[in-house]
Amino acid sequence: MPQFKNFIPQLTIESPGRINFIGEHTDYNGGFGLPTAIDKKIIFKLKKNNSKNICNIYSANYDASFSLDLENIKISDKEWENYILGVLYEIQQLTNKVEGFDCVLSSDIPVGSGISSSAALECGLAFGLNEMFDLGLSKLDIVKLSQRAEHNYVGTKCGIMDQYASVMSKKDHVILLDCQSIQHQYIPIEIKPYKILLLNTNVSHSLASSEYNTRREECEKGVSIIKKKYPEVNSLRDVDEAMLLEFKNLLSKTVYIRCRYVIEEKTRVLSAVEALKENRLNDFGALMYATHYGLSKEYEVSCPELDFLVEFSKNFDTIIGSRMMGGGFGGCTINLIHEDAISDFIEKVSLAYFNKFNIKLDAFVANPSRGTSVVN
Repeated sequence: MPQFKNFIPQLTIESPGRINFIGEHTDYNGGFGLPTAIDKKIIFKLKKNNSKNICNIYSANYDASFSLDLENIKISDKEWENYILGVLYEIQQLTNKVEGFDCVLSSDIPVGSGISSSAALECGLAFGLNEMFDLGLSKLDIVKLSQRAEHNYVGTKCGIMDQYASVMSKKDHVILLDCQSIQHQYIPIEIKPYKILLLNTNVSHSLASSEYNTRREECEKGVSIIKKKYPEVNSLRDVDEAMLLEFKNLLSKTVYIRCRYVIEEKTRVLSAVEALKENRLNDFGALMYATHYGLSKEYEVSCPELDFLVEFSKNFDTIIGSRMMGGGFGGCTINLIHEDAISDFIEKVSLAYFNKFNIKLDAFVANPSRGTSVVN
């Protein structure tokens, strides 16, 4: 596309990926999460093109571009385009102020790694258009419309945590996100001498999106049965272990175990926050390991590659916590590792992983970062 030669933007936005220390698959159950944005991001370069309704998008990573007409937005057969199209569709339900624009995207977020390049893509575009066209949307508006874009155009019925973390994060803090009230607290994170090491399995099993939606349905099924006796129950957030136990014989074994995991995870997140505040990092790491066990054995969203990496980490006393992160069936493990041990561990785990699966491992350190923002 000729308009991307010597492209000079009016506005540059950076929109980060996110990690989540603990609280996985809890957001769509009204629970808690503990995410933060990280210093891996998508850069958006934007300018108005003086047309009424023609938009041109170029992805440097895919070396691919497409054009669209704002008056005729339709779902694409290319998944990455649907994140863009979905955001534009949702913005148009709120305002008619957006006109033609050109956008160049580039990213250093590893795709499929479970650090939510999709939320960064949605939120960065919405944030940039809000700035450029003075749409008057709040940060929470941007979060919610980005989530709707993923539901309606991509077909993943995600919770709100990824988009929330991408937009709302604050440098050197984690967000204790209450996914029922959509309220948050910032918790300072001081983990020295440990660092956050992400190990990307470089696998993405095709089960990921279909099984994600299945897990959501299983939890909703549990809630609908419990609600018959307890009408005040609207999500698993409102259920404790004693209440769940009453329904053990009325729920299928699978639904019971799924619900139990979510209820246990709710407690783990709140315990993890207290451990972080009191600098009990070993306790914090132990809760991460417990979450991995739950995700692997109870919620069944792990895979052999993720399980191998978490088990391997247990051989090193320089690692105090490890678990799979994200929707599951691939992506990354998140590890709390002593800063002096990083290079030695990466060398050993990469060799062991390659010997086991014949797949190259990617490893990178992530730092808690600010949310989506304008680059000055």
